[in-house]
Amino acid sequence: MRSASQKRETRETQIEMALTITGKSGKMTGTTGIGFFDHMLNSFCVHGGFELELSVKGDLQVDAHHTVEDTGIVLGTLFGKILGNKSGIRRYGFAAVPMDEALATAVIDISGRPFLVYKGIQTAEKTGDYDTQLTEEFMRALAFNMGATLHVKAEYGINQHHITEAVYKAVARAVKEATEQTGSDTVLSAKGVL
Repeated sequence: MRSASQKRETRETQIEMALTITGKSGKMTGTTGIGFFDHMLNSFCVHGGFELELSVKGDLQVDAHHTVEDTGIVLGTLFGKILGNKSGIRRYGFAAVPMDEALATAVIDISGRPFLVYKGIQTAEKTGDYDTQLTEEFMRALAFNMGATLHVKAEYGINQHHITEAVYKAVARAVKEATEQTGSDTVLSAKGVL
């Protein structure tokens, strides 16, 4: 079983989280206090094959930024813990996900070299109680703390809910592919180490 847990407390957020990479079915239990973000995290888990238990308390009286970013930090850290030296995984993942009129693509390299290229579309400032500009902040926190190079692009779309959900699902499916076990105990690198 590939799993890890972590507790992180700052003056802005208090987070407890446990992650299991199942590769099959997935779901999220718990809440961040941001309804639409919870919906996105659950979609991420369902489509990625991740079991995620979380308890997040953030300074939502300020705004959602710290909560979303810190959730990404902890989630990325847990992936990093589980994957360790990255031996025995595919390392690369790609996904394209349509959602009605919207299409998003995600490509990931779990390389130990964190980087994010994010090309989003923002047709609305908010979806429910979620600031849509925070999608990029979440993806950056996830990639950098996971130790991954992540390229995300919302190809097109009109409805912000659809665009954002396609992005989260595409990233989930790319991560799922990249974290799949190959049956080898070697690191997929010409250098022999990542």
